[in-house]
Amino acid sequence: MNDTPNTDAPEGAPEGTTPEGAPEGSPPPSKGRWRLRNVLLAIDSWIDSTIYSGGVGLRSTWDSFVAFTERFNVQGPARWGISLASEGMTWGTVGAVLMLALAVPAFRETSDDWLKRAELSVTFLDRYGNTIGERGIRHNDTVPLEEFPDHLIKAVLATEDRRFYDHFGIDIPGTFRAVLSNARAGGVVQGGSSITQQLAKNLFLSNERTLERKIKEAFLALWLEFHLTKNQILKLYLDRAYMGGGAFGVDAASQYYFGKSARDVNLAEAAMLAGLFKAPSKFAPHVNLPAARGRASVVLDNLVDAGFMTEGQVFGARRNPATPIDRKQDDLPEYYLDFAFDQVKRIVDTLPKGYAERSFIVRTALDPNIQKAADTAIRDSLKQFGKDYGASQSAMVVMEPNGAVRAMVGGRDYGESQFNRATDALRQPGSSFKPYVYTAALMTGKYKPNTIVVDGPICIGNWCPQNYGRSYAGRIPLITALTRSLNTVAVKLAEAIGRGRIVNLAHAMGVKSELKITRALPLGAAEVTVLDQATGYAVFASGGMSVDPHAVIEMRTPAGDPVWSFAQNGPKPHQVIPPDIIAMINPMLNSVVENGTGRRAMIPGTKVSGKTGTTNAYRDAWFVGFTGNYVGAIWFGNDDYAPTRKMTGGTLPAMTWQKVMAFAHQGIELKPTPGLGNQPAPVLDGAVAQATPLDIQGVQRPVTLTPASAERLMALSARLREAATQPVRRPTAAMEPGQLAATPAVGSN
Repeated sequence: MNDTPNTDAPEGAPEGTTPEGAPEGSPPPSKGRWRLRNVLLAIDSWIDSTIYSGGVGLRSTWDSFVAFTERFNVQGPARWGISLASEGMTWGTVGAVLMLALAVPAFRETSDDWLKRAELSVTFLDRYGNTIGERGIRHNDTVPLEEFPDHLIKAVLATEDRRFYDHFGIDIPGTFRAVLSNARAGGVVQGGSSITQQLAKNLFLSNERTLERKIKEAFLALWLEFHLTKNQILKLYLDRAYMGGGAFGVDAASQYYFGKSARDVNLAEAAMLAGLFKAPSKFAPHVNLPAARGRASVVLDNLVDAGFMTEGQVFGARRNPATPIDRKQDDLPEYYLDFAFDQVKRIVDTLPKGYAERSFIVRTALDPNIQKAADTAIRDSLKQFGKDYGASQSAMVVMEPNGAVRAMVGGRDYGESQFNRATDALRQPGSSFKPYVYTAALMTGKYKPNTIVVDGPICIGNWCPQNYGRSYAGRIPLITALTRSLNTVAVKLAEAIGRGRIVNLAHAMGVKSELKITRALPLGAAEVTVLDQATGYAVFASGGMSVDPHAVIEMRTPAGDPVWSFAQNGPKPHQVIPPDIIAMINPMLNSVVENGTGRRAMIPGTKVSGKTGTTNAYRDAWFVGFTGNYVGAIWFGNDDYAPTRKMTGGTLPAMTWQKVMAFAHQGIELKPTPGLGNQPAPVLDGAVAQATPLDIQGVQRPVTLTPASAERLMALSARLREAATQPVRRPTAAMEPGQLAATPAVGSN
């Protein structure tokens, strides 16, 4: 037996010990390992001790705190008050955090140059250099606040915000009063927004009626009250509110409606101006004078109710209401000016940073004669045939093949509605979309105008489109299918080449609207604008070159210094459709006008190419066409998408288009249409000539026929002409038994 001690064991360790779990007989751990184990044990002990002592300390502190607070224990009713105050502080803190979260998006609408953003002032000239209108507003350079008549200021405050000088941007009592009044009336009869809130909306926000917008409006009103004085807010409000008739600000409205400065308006005129803030399109005196005078009477009542004037002081204004000057002869191109102003704002955003000039003289591409012709033609068409066809609105764009917009009509009356249906209204184009389908098919190289296609039934899933006449023509050339606007052929082409190819081509041709790819895409189910269609067809008229629709030709400062020009700074055109494809598609579109659904658009002595379009339930009717000189797109329908009374693109749209374009081509050098060369224009027969008057001023008027009768006569004329030009086909051995030439079907209009 060996009694020698283990010299490797740590000091204090019993002899013969081995690590826990080590196999019996294994060598003992080294001295270093025992030291490491002791260190870890010490750390663990310190952690346990610290946690325990910390817990004891916290408990002792809590007990001391509880004992301390017991001294302030309140019993009885006071306890409930303190509890409510505590809850109020808690929820107040939560509310403050929430309000801050809501305020951040509103304050993001502001910037260091928020006042300058609306300072842009533009004087527009037509293509000949004549002034045609102005856009933009200046916030402190027209009429100083102290020069506005006292009765005008009182009329505005009495009607829009009686406690303007007393509240902090939000009139809480006034808001509650408006809520109660509206609740009693069961509708909106009184507004609750203060002048500051309305200014915030005008400066930073849109007119959409959403809770988010109202929250932003409230915070921005507080922001304005912090940054501006009351007089500055009132001055901005008077200068920047839209007052109808294209006028912004009280002074501009006074000049427009009464032909005088706001400094000189009397009480009756001031009451009429003050009544415009609520609904300028409804109460504009040049649109509805009785409504404007009725609203002015309400303003006079408000002056008395607010204590600003007595009944005796307003008696004279009641007996002698304001009479605006006659604006019926003022055919300002308001929709065109809005379109041009939007372009100017985009151009200004591209100018070098730090560019300080905010006033410009802008020469546009507007031709005032064509613009007047378009306004008159649409107004007359809606007046004469709108009720019969069940159509209440129309829009039109006329441009050169290079994209210079010569005329634009955004609706029947700018005074009634400033919504520009030519640039902003998305409507289904119907068969006027088919040229994109046919062009995409031609560009594959698999089709030619004389390629034989089969007009017959087709179903995609449970969708089975039919032709306008619910009949089929059988085997026909591609050009005939487009001439007759056969739906089944367009759908078959789209299936063969792929709908994505059609969408890509339409976008490349200048259609900016999103085109949803659906089964009905080739029949015009996707939505586009009138400007989209004019731009797309301009590519046909330009020989296949890309087109950028523009109103602005050049911009200069008031001193005459050049700022921007389309020729130098605008996008450069590039080839979108090869010339050989243009040489095929343009004659096909010419055949639509001369032999198909677009015959009412024919112009004497001028080759016209184009396409009609009609949508389901007759909600939209189009004609889009072009010559070597101009491109025009026109739409008829209703704002509420209500169906018309079977109005097709070949009726009122084609007739109105012809009125405008026939006038536009008078006395100018006629340019050949790419792909058509110098082919002679057809001679119009009596029926077409009578159905398409040439004189926009009404010297030569159309024969008075009901729309239904005129449509039947035109369809019969087209059928007889087509039947006379086609050779008689006799049965051959190659034909199936009983197969004969199909009777031409009336294509979709």
